Amino acid sequence: MVISLRDVVVRLGEVEALRGVTLDVDARTVAVIGENGSGKSTFARLLAGLVPAASGSVRMLGLDPARDVAEVRRRVAVVFSNPDAQIVMPTVAEDVAFSLRPQRRRRRDAADKAADSAQVAASLARFGLTELAERSAYDLSGGQKQLLALAGAFVREPELVIADEPTAYLDARNARLVADHLLAETDHRLVVATHDMALAQRCEVAVLFADGRVRAVGEPAEVAATYEASLQC
Repeated sequence: MVISLRDVVVRLGEVEALRGVTLDVDARTVAVIGENGSGKSTFARLLAGLVPAASGSVRMLGLDPARDVAEVRRRVAVVFSNPDAQIVMPTVAEDVAFSLRPQRRRRRDAADKAADSAQVAASLARFGLTELAERSAYDLSGGQKQLLALAGAFVREPELVIADEPTAYLDARNARLVADHLLAETDHRLVVATHDMALAQRCEVAVLFADGRVRAVGEPAEVAATYEASLQC
């Protein structure tokens, strides 16, 4: 199983954000949906190793995110709703290159540095940022910043991308562009927590959270219908 949880509880302060979650999902693209406070973002952050489980077991790509920290960081990339939280370097190219810093600790010769530069250039081209390479990363539009966040995530060629509300602050055009990149037929897998039902229904499987629990798992259109019905109650 790509994702396997058994009776997982996550506490954020005094609040149980996830309550006894048991789940098995094996799909290339997984949408996680639900209302604000339902637990979907906590679930995404749990998989990424950003919040710990208070109890229960978590396996993701065969790893325990709480214990296999280095391996998770090597194989998994995370994209957040607010790209400003991920920009750490002054220019676009430098910010993408910063994502390669773990490899740089092991790379010393000119050939390896050239390989890094080629990776950065390829990622910039992939996300349409080549002409902005020397621009200030902080002066980009919202859509460009989210593309920069994707370029930084994908430059490492991750096995899994975990995206938490990646289209939340985007207009319709940029939301569609970001979704197209996330869902592109490449070697990566995707877990995306989202309110964007158009994005969710393009995934292979959807998981509905409510009140910290899994309420439905299955074909995205059916799970989205279950979600919409619950909102009428």
